[in-house]
Amino acid sequence: MRELALKKNNKISNYYQLYLLLLPSAILLICFSYIPMCGIIIAFQDYSPALGITGSHFVGFKNFLQFFRSYQFGVTIKNTLILSLYSILVGFPLPILLALMCNQMRSGRFKKVFQVITYLPHFISTMVMCGLILIFLSPSSGLFANVFGLFGKEFPNLMADAGKFKHVYVWSDIWQHLGWDSIIYLAALAGVDPSFYEAAAVDGATTLQKIKYIDIPMILPTAMVLLVLRAGSILGIGFEKVYFFRMFRIL
Repeated sequence: MRELALKKNNKISNYYQLYLLLLPSAILLICFSYIPMCGIIIAFQDYSPALGITGSHFVGFKNFLQFFRSYQFGVTIKNTLILSLYSILVGFPLPILLALMCNQMRSGRFKKVFQVITYLPHFISTMVMCGLILIFLSPSSGLFANVFGLFGKEFPNLMADAGKFKHVYVWSDIWQHLGWDSIIYLAALAGVDPSFYEAAAVDGATTLQKIKYIDIPMILPTAMVLLVLRAGSILGIGFEKVYFFRMFRIL
């Protein structure tokens, strides 16, 4: 046991630089992911901001039972699953296609400009993004309404149609995060051995054949991991985007 402890200590001392590099990320993870989990106890309390977590009365599963028995429970779960599955179905393959397309671009300057344009929406806050979507989709003075007007067509009021809301919700989310989600696939493609492409070119492979037989198999493990992680948050649809849409509509 003593020898094992010495070996473990030697391993840590030999690689202490790597542990130091890991330390800031570990601290951020603990502060913003694990410590806030203590707030879960609020779900089991009759929480009052004035009393705080320690002073609020503990009620057990009362809040959960109230939600499960409410008439909105079935509708809420249904809408959540529809939006989540719709987002996965459309939002999972598109970043892969975008990464494959960027990887085939030969002009370095155009590629950089294209990537910056697709990344920028990710850094827009949800509130600003909702305001932009409402401006774009305005049936009277919006961007798409003006384009339709050039051809003598009338743009429909999508935000007033309940059946179209899920499309607005999902595609606006894809527009915002598409470029950012493709970064990890571009990183995986950057690690592909160039000799594979050289051998394929010698054999007379076309661009589509290179994508099919080299690029896709190389990024497939990464894609499967990201798909599993994304499926794990299938019930994690937030309410803030819907809230902002409603708030801006009222204003």
